[in-house]
Amino acid sequence: MTLRTALFELARQHTLDRPAATRLLGLAGFERPPAALHTTLWRTVAVIAAALGGLGLVMWIAANWESLGRFMRFALLQGFVLAMCAGAAFRAGARAPLAMLALLGTGALFAYFGQTYQTGADPWQLFAVWAVLTLPLALAVRSDVVWVPWNLVAMVGISLWAQAHTGHSWRVSPADMTVHLVSLGAALAVAAAMLPQAQRFTGAGVWALRTAGTLALMMVTLTALGGLFHSPVAGHYGLGLVLLAAAAALVGMRTHFDIFLLSGAALGLNILLVTGLARAMFSNSRVGDFVGSLLLIGLVAAGLLAATVNLVMRLARRAASQQGQGDAA
Repeated sequence: MTLRTALFELARQHTLDRPAATRLLGLAGFERPPAALHTTLWRTVAVIAAALGGLGLVMWIAANWESLGRFMRFALLQGFVLAMCAGAAFRAGARAPLAMLALLGTGALFAYFGQTYQTGADPWQLFAVWAVLTLPLALAVRSDVVWVPWNLVAMVGISLWAQAHTGHSWRVSPADMTVHLVSLGAALAVAAAMLPQAQRFTGAGVWALRTAGTLALMMVTLTALGGLFHSPVAGHYGLGLVLLAAAAALVGMRTHFDIFLLSGAALGLNILLVTGLARAMFSNSRVGDFVGSLLLIGLVAAGLLAATVNLVMRLARRAASQQGQGDAA
């Protein structure tokens, strides 16, 4: 939890009026610009510049595709990756944005290699090799600036692997349960590697965790929905409910609390429960019951959402209170 949330909880516990709460926030320094604003601003600008620079390189090569020979294209991409890696190694102040540029350049190099030589490999192999070869870079830099795009690459590779092993289609059927178990397990493992408990090995921060966690939750929810709309309902639906409930329980604990991921897991559970109810009702309803069924589903969805928000806020207040007590001790 953030300091601001903890202060709001403290004001609620002591029933402070508005002037007293405003004074409390003023004492905490929230009315003044952050002390590290100047440094953070320029780091953010450097990261944005690095992302635009990497995309600019790719676009420039695409625009000059016909005028550049094969050797020149490879030399440009390889030289770019080498220069960015060298810059990240010797310029500590610009290490994170330069490493991100190296990661993007590596992907462009692999894509061009596959397009030039037509190896016949599946797209997931490109992303798998990209993720594996840039993993040492992310571990060395230890910054979310690199971990966030690395998580995107890894999750895309996992999704494409599942698609390639289900007949190159996004089908969800009981026969594909093993494939989906492996892919969902890999996605959840990537997200677990971003937890604070592994930070001393990875250096990953909260944005890396939230990126990986959000993508993993999306994969679980969409796979479960595919199982729900299969006829008959595939086991993926029940598996999705179990995984989302387990994820919500994990990130709801004090040691792993994250309101962003808790909200995401709760939203996924709401979607699966409401759509499951809708399928059950419309599969067995008569035409005359259509309006009544819609009304009942709407009432259940609203009640479930209200209960979920109430539970999430209670857990957030509990985590803020426990954090405040820990800081005081």
